[in-house]
Amino acid sequence: MFQMNRCGYNVVHPEGIVIDRPHGSGDYLFLFFRSRMCVEARGERFLTDKNTCIIYRKGSRQYYHDIEQPMVHDWFHFDGEDVETFCRKLNLPLDTPMKVHEPVYVSRKVSEIQEALVQNGLYRDEIIDATVRCLLMKLSDIRNRIEPNKPVSKYYDLLVSLRNDIYSNPSVAWTIGDLAARVNMSRSYFQKLYKELFGISVMNDIIHNRLEYAMYRLKNTSDSIRDIAAQCGYENDVHFMRQFKKYIGLTPGEFRSGRAKTTVRA
Repeated sequence: MFQMNRCGYNVVHPEGIVIDRPHGSGDYLFLFFRSRMCVEARGERFLTDKNTCIIYRKGSRQYYHDIEQPMVHDWFHFDGEDVETFCRKLNLPLDTPMKVHEPVYVSRKVSEIQEALVQNGLYRDEIIDATVRCLLMKLSDIRNRIEPNKPVSKYYDLLVSLRNDIYSNPSVAWTIGDLAARVNMSRSYFQKLYKELFGISVMNDIIHNRLEYAMYRLKNTSDSIRDIAAQCGYENDVHFMRQFKKYIGLTPGEFRSGRAKTTVRA
């Protein structure tokens, strides 16, 4: 189990900071820099962009200082017998600056760790252990999906932002042409990269998101089926009901009445 020693979320140093621990801090240190930094690792100094993280192994020199102000970062000191084994299994390098492509996710996880420490609940240690492992697995997953030599890596941030917009706005009548134009790609190349990155075609992703939202509205509101169809981006309720039946296996009325299934069909 990973043990948490100290944690800091959204820590701001208005006038910057210089940290130099020649022999480390006696434990492992996870740092997520939200501003540009100079970082030393393995005897080499790196000028890093914002949204960069590093995991210092126990005993490694920890040296970093700001190159812009204010300096903002999240961090935690932790320990555990299997830290290096776990990171090696994930192909996640220690003592190496890594670009973070989903910064909101990382900061949220550090916030959850800090919250668990403060609340000091019955399952605090288990929650912290699971949260740290989840964070590291997510970082590994992203690194494995967007290796530098893959074309998708160049567009990762842009496509993730676009997908977040799709998920946040189920009522929008998205089209392939409009989405491709937003990222300045041809329709065919956009669809190819989207499928490669997310493992699902963009239109199926849009449909799944609409239907997930529709199921939520059917369960938790008394809105009419026609209104829910409009809220989910359908021009008419007939199209909505036909697609709902195809993917869910029930009509919207049957789903609302309690004959609910749990997942959208692929």
